[in-house]
Amino acid sequence: MKIGILGGGQLGRMLIQEALKYDDEFYTLDPASDAPCHNISYFTQGNFNDYETVLNFGKDKDVVTIEIEHVNADALAELENQGIKVVPNSKIIKTIQQKILQKEFYKAHDIPSPEFEVMDGSSDEIKMPLPFVQKMNTGGYDGKGVQVIRTAEDMKNMWTQDSVIEKLVDIDKELSVIVARNENGETKTFPVTEMVADPKLNLLDFNICPVFLSEEIEEQINSITEKFLNAINSPGLFAIELFLDKEGKVWVNETAPRLHNSGHQSQEGNANSQFEQMYRVVKNLPLADTDAIIYSGMLNLVGAEGFSGKVIYEGMEDVLRMPETYVHLYGKTETKPGRKMGHINVLADSREELMEKLVMVKGMVRVIAE
Repeated sequence: MKIGILGGGQLGRMLIQEALKYDDEFYTLDPASDAPCHNISYFTQGNFNDYETVLNFGKDKDVVTIEIEHVNADALAELENQGIKVVPNSKIIKTIQQKILQKEFYKAHDIPSPEFEVMDGSSDEIKMPLPFVQKMNTGGYDGKGVQVIRTAEDMKNMWTQDSVIEKLVDIDKELSVIVARNENGETKTFPVTEMVADPKLNLLDFNICPVFLSEEIEEQINSITEKFLNAINSPGLFAIELFLDKEGKVWVNETAPRLHNSGHQSQEGNANSQFEQMYRVVKNLPLADTDAIIYSGMLNLVGAEGFSGKVIYEGMEDVLRMPETYVHLYGKTETKPGRKMGHINVLADSREELMEKLVMVKGMVRVIAE
């Protein structure tokens, strides 16, 4: 089968790495000539936001999927009209890639998400009391396009682009749940992971699985995943990012219609990884077992401050000496501050041991440049 992927980044690379044990041809489209997928797929350099480029890329494929949501959804809709299978479908990609439509989707389907209003002009019209969060309607990812407005002074720095203004949640924990659905309507949910963010970079620092939650909180999450899977009307793999507030209520922060950073620890920590699951969704195969088999965690390898250029992974040999520690590099030759270059997965017998190992590994390795 010819499988086309819009985006040639690390998520596509790890999907292809997992799927190479099967018999398919993988084609990728990315604007960067040295994208992580360029040397492990039939690679086309091009803009996945351009209508004609996406149309031409997809027209001879059996199925087209994405590893980034900021793609030309209109071209995907046209490919569907021409009989090409698109996973997830163009409609849900279009809904999720615009924060305003995404929030309205939650509201329409009774999925709990923080109170919001739409800003499509100046900050004069905002009724939401301070503090609140501003999220740009399109283009945001990895903490970009999101800012917290706490004071009247902060309001001077608000973006003027179309945005969602959202009530600030008093967060106790940030959680994520990855759900999958195939064309036959079969669904599977990965165990919930906890995300611990780096406050400075607004990037995921550690990812921990499983998370022990009260029965009442588990029920809220199960209700959210069920409502979401019923509402999407599309095959796909989706990461639902959640806030657990100080009162024990669960809110949907946002959803990614693709593989996600918060599922990386599933590579060694679960019976099957999110990448195996995504492959099965794309091929409409029976979905894989998602059980957590041990405590697992992940930390991002991110370019250190003050270093740009050809990458060096300082301390990697020490990491490789550690048992149950697994390195995944993304094939990016150039590092810069804050750039995701890889991740390390760690396994342990308890949450305490897992946190100790993650903190130890984080202190051992540094992403610098020549």
